Amino acid sequence: MGDHIEGVLLDIDDTLVDTRGAFTHALAAVRVHYLPHIPDSQHGEIVAMWRADANGHYGAYTRGEQTADEQRMARANELHAAFGGAPLDAAAFEAWNNTFMTAFAAGWKPFPEARQVVDQLREHGYRIGALTNAGEELQRRKMALCGLEDVDILVTLDTFGVGKPDPRVFHEAARMLGTQHQHTLYVGDELDVDARGAKAAGLRGIWLDRPGTRRGGVHVEDRHVALNEGIPVISALNELFTHHVLGERKAT
Repeated sequence: MGDHIEGVLLDIDDTLVDTRGAFTHALAAVRVHYLPHIPDSQHGEIVAMWRADANGHYGAYTRGEQTADEQRMARANELHAAFGGAPLDAAAFEAWNNTFMTAFAAGWKPFPEARQVVDQLREHGYRIGALTNAGEELQRRKMALCGLEDVDILVTLDTFGVGKPDPRVFHEAARMLGTQHQHTLYVGDELDVDARGAKAAGLRGIWLDRPGTRRGGVHVEDRHVALNEGIPVISALNELFTHHVLGERKAT
């Protein structure tokens, strides 16, 4: 596979950056301020509900149907309804969102292998970019704080007002990298949005299925499905090399 790949596009959240960990940190702050009756033992349930997003609000955001704050407010109110919190009107949500986002940013950390893999990709001659289903300002701050701001290009939800799996975002990222679709690899943690989306757009998709990080809910998360569709599955970014997905590019 690696002999035909010229550029590698990486998802950001839960691929380069441990966003699940950051959500855990953010929702701990929310629980202290808004759900103090919920014991520590139930915190995992709060995080699981947030990440599953069973009613698909974040998906609506990536399709341009809701703003970032609208989807977050809807999810916050669903969370409060499920765990006995007070309903949030616009003013109450503004304070809630400040609590959430402050703690969220404080929890941003790269995965241990992320920096090494980006360096390794560059050393092996690949063009490197990031393609994400979040806004540009947020993601640039996140990448900078995690020491990963040196990727060659960044395509965000702001580029077209929609995100993955819309093929336009994959095509734009490949265009900016200067690589043909079939010679561009996309790596992300969501099988349906990332790997399947990349493949449908004519790129090469890989599903990063880290142990213990699946979202559940409406998300397709089945290794057999991926492998039957010809989508390679890895458990960590450094397996791009150790599992021979990529090799050193030959000079052209």
